[in-house]
Amino acid sequence: MTAGRSPLHDEHERLGARFVDFAGWSMPVQYAGTLAEHRAVRRGVGVFDVSHLGRFRASGSGTTELLSRLFCNDISRVEPGRAQYTMMLTPEGGIVDDLIIWRIGEDDHWVLPNGVNHDRVLGAVAAAAPEGTSLSPARDHTALVAVQGPEAPDLLEDLLGWKPGRFRVGETTWDGRSLTAAGTGYTGERGGEIILAAEDAPALFRACIDAGAKPCGLGARDTLRLEMGYPLWGRDLDTSTSPLEADLGWVVSWDHDFIGREALDRQRTAGIDKRLVGFAFGGRTIPRHGYRIRCGESSGRVTSGNFSPTLEVGIGMGYLAPDPGDQPTVDVEIRGRWVTARRTDPPFIGR
Repeated sequence: MTAGRSPLHDEHERLGARFVDFAGWSMPVQYAGTLAEHRAVRRGVGVFDVSHLGRFRASGSGTTELLSRLFCNDISRVEPGRAQYTMMLTPEGGIVDDLIIWRIGEDDHWVLPNGVNHDRVLGAVAAAAPEGTSLSPARDHTALVAVQGPEAPDLLEDLLGWKPGRFRVGETTWDGRSLTAAGTGYTGERGGEIILAAEDAPALFRACIDAGAKPCGLGARDTLRLEMGYPLWGRDLDTSTSPLEADLGWVVSWDHDFIGREALDRQRTAGIDKRLVGFAFGGRTIPRHGYRIRCGESSGRVTSGNFSPTLEVGIGMGYLAPDPGDQPTVDVEIRGRWVTARRTDPPFIGR
């Protein structure tokens, strides 16, 4: 497999995908259209190629302790066979990456960073790893496939003999092929994500489609995650933003030591300087990344914004400084005029 090219690239071409460069990877942005693919996932089942995402296996004595020190959530608190959402922070409390860890065994884990941060996270783990730790980068010889939607669990059970439980992890086989799967995803729907050998991925992708899954691109993945208020690293999260400012304090496990803890403790005491807020329009007005926003004496910019296919209105998120408190509306500057949106705490759907 060529770097930056998914092992499913030929499948995407065969299906008529439109491609986009994403973090140095040529990935499908849509097939039939973002709206149709979005609705297929909300109402039925869709299959995504997310092989651009990072992944490496970390195993060996002391690995669980190592990952607990490096990330703000505490992987030792979950049992083998479970997954955990977590973050790597700077000493100042900024977010290096938000990611998922699949705990396969007592000291055996899959670490799945964002694609653009894969090398940085892997390098940090390698630099801190004790002797005997095995780190196995896997992006160049595996694929990562996500099957998402209310019908996804039944499809996966029929196809793999494995039904994903939320944040459950397992290893299984399909047609004699080994794979690792977890009940995780980035859409807010039920389903799972599957790591398997690159050469086996096209057959599984076709089998999912033959079983009724609609092929979906990164365009739908973005609108789906925004409706749930899931942050995107590089837009809603970065090294200048802390989990507390991003309203993600629940990701922090305060009963263990980790890089950035002292900074977050100071922030808890002093208060935050800015806050991520959500907002929705009453119609189809669409806020875009970078648009200016204001709320009382607070101001900032949109970090994520788009049309919600489910709600059929424009929705968005952005940071306001200073902390705007509980004011009920946000003004967004769109093409030179200020438009008022109602303040709403994500998720935008599923309340």
